[in-house]
Amino acid sequence: MSTVVIVGAQWGDEGKGKIIDYLAGESDVVVRAQGGNNAGHTVVVGDQKYALRLIPSGILYKDCINIIGNGVVFDPEGFLKEVETLEGQGVSADNIKISDRAHVIFPYHKKLDELAENKRGKSKIGTTKNGIGPCYMDKVERSGLRICDMMDTDTFEAKLRGQIEKKNEIIEKIYDGEKLDANKIVEDYLAYAEKIRKYVDDTTVTVYDAVKADKKVLFEGAQGTLLDIDLGTYPYVTSSHPTSGGFPIGAGIGPNMIEEVLGIVKAYTTRVGKGPCVTEEDNETGEKIRVAGNEFGTVTGRPRRCGWFDAVMVKYAARVNGLTAMSIMLLDVLTGFDKVKICTGYKIGDKIINHFPASLDVLAKCEPVYEELDGWHEDITNCESFDELPENAKNYLNRIEEILEVPVKIVSVGPKRKQTIIREKIFR
Repeated sequence: MSTVVIVGAQWGDEGKGKIIDYLAGESDVVVRAQGGNNAGHTVVVGDQKYALRLIPSGILYKDCINIIGNGVVFDPEGFLKEVETLEGQGVSADNIKISDRAHVIFPYHKKLDELAENKRGKSKIGTTKNGIGPCYMDKVERSGLRICDMMDTDTFEAKLRGQIEKKNEIIEKIYDGEKLDANKIVEDYLAYAEKIRKYVDDTTVTVYDAVKADKKVLFEGAQGTLLDIDLGTYPYVTSSHPTSGGFPIGAGIGPNMIEEVLGIVKAYTTRVGKGPCVTEEDNETGEKIRVAGNEFGTVTGRPRRCGWFDAVMVKYAARVNGLTAMSIMLLDVLTGFDKVKICTGYKIGDKIINHFPASLDVLAKCEPVYEELDGWHEDITNCESFDELPENAKNYLNRIEEILEVPVKIVSVGPKRKQTIIREKIFR
């Protein structure tokens, strides 16, 4: 086998898109297995930027098959717009396959997402209002509609109208909102069904056959470990499993088919939205990192909260994902600091803990215990090997590796493909 899972080992936004794109160039198949178009990857090729939300990053390679797996919640309108944008940039969408088992996002999901978030008032969780959570709710409630339902024109309209009627009752009676136009939704989705039909397939077979044939298969993560519905900072999480365990289910293969688990981490820490962030620097340091790293959301444009590297959190991510390797991203952003810090423990009162707590009340009381290292001022954006990095930058990476007990196999020193240092190959 030659399979690689890429996971975000922080709160998402770690720069996965660049490494996914880099490894997609070696891949035969790239699989997206969870989440929806609430996540985004920005890939830079030359002077061209590609903002990918739902379509796997292998789309930029003409011979690569791109799978939108059964664990994804699929927005047909968003997908078709993304295809149109990519084709306008000269990228073919021919090699896309959509799982017939994927659940479908409808306008009532987006409306309920918005209404519920607004109803929370000061307790908002920071949803993107793209209907992701409500679609997963229907999935778990066993009332959702899947791609295979859309493909059956004879029964789809009746099923959809039944769901719209139920959702309109919730919209009107619970949220005092304006009901949705059932005829318009049915008309739109019947049209979407015909447009996406050519992409639909049983992708569990495609992925299985590729693995068994020893093809290079890349499983593309979205969001991050600390946003996992079970293992993240609940309730400020997403509605799916962006951890390595989510891939076998979301792609429809056995867990024994996963060979390498590559964790993507920034050289510092960022977070979007609410909830405790132990190493956050709400000051000039945080602002310096934010500006240097262009820390604003791909999908939302929201400014990210920034701070020093939290090794307690990443060690937790390494454990629950079973990381076999790491890629350290945006190392160049830390250039110019006299000192750089790594959080090696949390202090609560007089007690030091080295694990990541489940309770947000406990996490909010934690103070970072820092290890301080000398920084560097040399420009590293043209470094092509680990040995070319300044000694202090190498010391920083080596110390992270020691603390986490996971090898750093890739180091990114800039946004472009060529600004990537490969210390050890990921695909065998």
